[in-house]
Amino acid sequence: MKRVLVVFVMLILLLVGCSSNKQQDDALNNNDKHNTPLIQQENDELEVLAENLNIPWSIEKSDHIFYLTERSGSIVKIENGEMERQTVELKKELATASEAGLLGFVLAPDFKQSNLAYAYYTFEDRSGQFNRLITLRFEDNVWREEKILLDNIPSGTYHHGGRIKIGPDGKLYATVGDASDRKIAQDPNSLGGKILRMNLDGSIPNDNPFSDSYVYSYGHRNPQGITWLPDGVLYASEHGNDANDEINRIEAGQNYGWPIIEGDEEQDGLVTPVFTSGDDSTWAPSGMDYYNGKLYAAALRGTAVLEFDLELGEYREVINGLGRVRDVLIEGDYLYFISNNTDGRGNPQENDDKLYRILLSEVN
Repeated sequence: MKRVLVVFVMLILLLVGCSSNKQQDDALNNNDKHNTPLIQQENDELEVLAENLNIPWSIEKSDHIFYLTERSGSIVKIENGEMERQTVELKKELATASEAGLLGFVLAPDFKQSNLAYAYYTFEDRSGQFNRLITLRFEDNVWREEKILLDNIPSGTYHHGGRIKIGPDGKLYATVGDASDRKIAQDPNSLGGKILRMNLDGSIPNDNPFSDSYVYSYGHRNPQGITWLPDGVLYASEHGNDANDEINRIEAGQNYGWPIIEGDEEQDGLVTPVFTSGDDSTWAPSGMDYYNGKLYAAALRGTAVLEFDLELGEYREVINGLGRVRDVLIEGDYLYFISNNTDGRGNPQENDDKLYRILLSEVN
C-alpha cells in the first residue's frame, strides 16, 4: 500500500512540474513576442506580390495592374498574382553603365484609352552616353519608343537621376543628376543637376521660372524621388556626397546648393534641406510618396523605407531587414515598395528582387 502511495505522489509531483514548466515556457514565449522589435512585427505583415525581378526601378499602377521598369530594359506587368515580362523596343542602345538603364516610368493620364506612357532611359551611341525622355506606346504586347520629348540629357559614370512623375498641374517632371560633373549643377545652360518641368508633349511651359528653359530648380547632385502634398507643394529626395543625403521642399527657380553647400550648411540664396542624414550617415534615398502628413522614401544604402514627419521634423525607419529599397508607391490603405538587391551593390536574398505590400496601419 505504501509503495502505491509513493508512486501516486510521484505522479502528482511530475504532473505539477510539467504544468509549471509549460507555464514558464508560455510566459517566455509571450515575453519574446512582446519584446520583438516593432519593425519585425511590421515585416511579419508584409505580402510579396512579385519576386525574381531584375533590378526593378520604378512602380506604376493602373487599377489592380502593376507596371515595373527593370534597368535591364524590360517592363514587368503584374496582374492577379501573375507576372509577365514585356519587351521594350528602344531606338537607342540601352547603356549598361552603373546606375544607368531603363529608369523612370509613368503612365499617361489617358493610358486605358491611349496605351501611352512616358519613360526615361540612358543610352549609348557614337557621340557618347546620354539620357532621354520619351513616350512609349503599348501595341501587340510590346512597348515601343514613339516620340522623343527631350534628348541628350547629361549622363556620366554615375548620377543619372531618372525619376519622372506627372504633377497635380498636369506637367511632366524629371529629376536629373549631375552626371558626375558637379559644376554643371550650377550651370543654367546645362540640364544636369536639375529638376525639369515640361508639358506632356515635350514643350516648355510658359510659366516655368526661367525663360525658354525646362529647368524648374537647380543645384542638385543626384535627385531620385519626387512627390506632392495635397496642396501642390513639391518635395524631392537627393543623394549627398558620401553622407548628407537630403529631403528638399522644391520651389520654382530655387538653387539647392550643390556643390557649394551640403547638409545643414547655409548660404544666402541657397536652400538648405528640410531633412538631412548628416555628416556621419547615409540613406541614398530614391522613390518617394506622401500620406497623411508624412513623406515615405525608399533608402538604398539605408536599406529601409523611411518615414519623415513634416509636422514634427522627425524621421524613422518603418521597414527594414529587406536590403536596398528603390521605389515606393502609396495607394489607398497600402504602401507598396520594391527591393533592389540585384543591382550589384546589394546582397540578394532568396528570389530577390521583390514587390512588397503592407497596410499603412501596420507602419503607423
